Amino acid sequence: MDEFRVIEVKQNVMASNDAEADELRAALAHEGTTLVNLMSSPGSGKTTTLGRTIGALAREMSIAVMEADIDSDVDARTIAATGADAIQLHTGGMCHLDADMCRQGLDELADQLTHSGKDPHRDLVFLENVGNLVCPAEFDTGATANVAILSVPEGDDKPLKYPLMFEVCDLVLVNKMDVAPYFDFDLARFEDNVRSRNPKATVIPICAKTGEGMDAWYDWLRSLVRG
Repeated sequence: MDEFRVIEVKQNVMASNDAEADELRAALAHEGTTLVNLMSSPGSGKTTTLGRTIGALAREMSIAVMEADIDSDVDARTIAATGADAIQLHTGGMCHLDADMCRQGLDELADQLTHSGKDPHRDLVFLENVGNLVCPAEFDTGATANVAILSVPEGDDKPLKYPLMFEVCDLVLVNKMDVAPYFDFDLARFEDNVRSRNPKATVIPICAKTGEGMDAWYDWLRSLVRG
């Protein structure tokens, strides 16, 4: 029986993406732009969190948002209504963004700003990744930092069921704390579950709808941008 060479395609693809991500991260650092990769399940409150964040920080720093979805421009329109610059990225059916797709989005964002007569530089750019707790965590986008949002109704066991998402995150926002009394959600247990996967991750409980806990999130972003 003939022997065949086995090629680890996934490993090669990941290695290539990681190299592109490192190059993008270095370029952004040189430009003084902070890129935050925001990940979560659908319906966790990413867009609501971004809208309130833009309202709080827009006078302190220039902000733009890249909205990634399989289809539609609903989120980009919602963000644009806040006054922030936004573009919609369609992934063509893919459930994540990789470093090259992120770079293309940043280039398109800069072109859009330039054509509008605006300074293309932004202090802070958010990438609202495709709603998914699996695929987005597998690909380094070249972001300065990774942030996950977990909403209370999803349950405090998710770091155990989707470990990679929480392993790659610098910060985890626990959203919808206003409904915690109505769900079997234990914040302390959730924090323990996160730290069992990622001892360095920061956990901040918030309610994007009411504003509860959001000041801690804003301070974290300020420190990240200054850094």
